Amino acid sequence: MNEFERNPGSVPAAPGEQPGDASLAAGKPPSHHGPISRLRNYFLTGLVLVGPLYITISLTWWFINWVDDAVRPFIPIAYRPETYLPVKVPGTGLVVALFTLTMLGFLTANFVGRKLVEAGESLLSRMPVVRPIYKSLKQIFETLFSKSGSSFRRVGLVEFPSPGMWSLVFLSNTASADIAAKLPDTEHVGAFMPCTPNPTTGFFFYVPRRDIIDLDISVEVAMTLLMSAGLAQPGGADQQKRLAALADTARIAAAARPDRAAASVE
Repeated sequence: MNEFERNPGSVPAAPGEQPGDASLAAGKPPSHHGPISRLRNYFLTGLVLVGPLYITISLTWWFINWVDDAVRPFIPIAYRPETYLPVKVPGTGLVVALFTLTMLGFLTANFVGRKLVEAGESLLSRMPVVRPIYKSLKQIFETLFSKSGSSFRRVGLVEFPSPGMWSLVFLSNTASADIAAKLPDTEHVGAFMPCTPNPTTGFFFYVPRRDIIDLDISVEVAMTLLMSAGLAQPGGADQQKRLAALADTARIAAAARPDRAAASVE
C-alpha cells in the first residue's frame, strides 16, 4: 500500500517531484517547524530578552563605579563605608556627588553665592587658554539643562545628501542676528545631523525653514531610530505594517503608470 492509498486526501507527487512541491501545489505551505527551527526561535527570544537588560545593567554599573572612583579621593577615610565594613559599598560616591551638586546649586541661588560665581567667572575670563573652553562648555550645559532653553526638542527631515534622499536632523534655534545678516533673506534654523550608529558625531548646518519637514516624534524615538540604523521604527509593529502597506500601494501605482506600461510592451 502506497502513501496515496493510506491517505486518500493527499495529492501524489509527480515523477521527479519532491513531496514538498506537491504540498505547495495543493496550496499548503511546507512545514518549517522542526526541532532546529524551534531551538533557534527560543534562542533569539532569550537573546532579545537578556541582551538589552544585560547592556543596561552593565552601563549603569560602569557609571556608578566611575563616579565612585572619581569622588572617593575627596572623601575622608573615616567617612568611607569600606573602612568599617568588610566589603566595598557601591554607589557611595554617586550619593555624595548628587548631594554635593544639589548643595552647590542651593548655595549659588542666593545673593552671596551668585557674587562668588561672578567673581570666579571674572577670574576665568582673564585666562587666555581657559576662557574660550569654559565659555563654550558653559553655553552647552546651559542649553542642554536649562528649562527655558530649546535644546534639541524637535525632529525633522532635510533633503541630504542628494535630491530624493532625506536625512534625520535635530533642530535647535533660529540663526542669530549676526549670522542671519550673512544668509539669504529667509528664516534659517540650526540643524544637527547625527551619524549612524554613533550619534555623538555628525554635521551642524543652517537650513532654510521652508526646506524642513517636521516630524511628530520625540528626540528619544529619533535617537533610537538612528542608533538602530532604521531597524527600530517609531510606532512599533502597527506603524511598520502601515508603512509596508503604503510602500506596496506606491509600488503597484508605479507599475501601473502608462509610461512604464508602454515600456514593458516595447
